[in-house]
Amino acid sequence: MTDPISDYLTRLRNAIQANHRLVEIPASNMKKEITKILFEKGYILNYKFEDNSVQGNIKIALKYHPTNKLNAIRSLVRVSKPGLRKYAGHANLPKVMNGLGIAIISTSKGLMTDKEARNLNIGGEVICYIS
Repeated sequence: MTDPISDYLTRLRNAIQANHRLVEIPASNMKKEITKILFEKGYILNYKFEDNSVQGNIKIALKYHPTNKLNAIRSLVRVSKPGLRKYAGHANLPKVMNGLGIAIISTSKGLMTDKEARNLNIGGEVICYIS
């Protein structure tokens, strides 16, 4: 596998389209941090890290609206790819849907959302957009 973050986003996207309640993804430190950000911002219902094998797994419970069964995540877009990295300075960090979505940024202080990076005046690699 050449791009594990893209695989992570694709597994989430496929589970949402199939209306699954739970998705299981192979773990890595970066995937764990992305999962924590998704939980803090209210895009997923819950998560659990399982370290039962060499790599471990992440179990993610997806969040659906109780009446109309729509998912909290509308779109997952991978921005920076292994073949073409995308970087942004603190002055030109992207806004997703005019602030309604989030962009996950990999900075020198770790993974964070675009709003947090803008407040700290640091830029970095734009990993993905989530709305």
